[in-house]
Amino acid sequence: MQVTSVSVRKIEKEGSRMKGIASILLDDSFAVHDIRIIQGDKGLFIAMPSRKTATGGYRDIAHPINADVRKMLEDAIIEEYNNTDDSVESVESVEETEEPSEE
Repeated sequence: MQVTSVSVRKIEKEGSRMKGIASILLDDSFAVHDIRIIQGDKGLFIAMPSRKTATGGYRDIAHPINADVRKMLEDAIIEEYNNTDDSVESVESVEETEEPSEE
């Protein structure tokens, strides 16, 4: 499996650790949108798209099932984030689920 495309939108929201939103394309055939880029205590990390459950928790909609694939996705997204120009979109209401803790 290859990451064939990555797009990143940098954002700034007061009081939020979220620094951007990414979309990826895998093998030119499967897209995953709304991957959050979060500033953690040890640097940037990604949080996969999720939705709120009936019990108030959050569950990933799509996610890698092993550490190697997670690292591949995270490396590609963070590299694109670092290569994206520094124009930051200031937002007041990016629909945001609870920010995950670092994994």
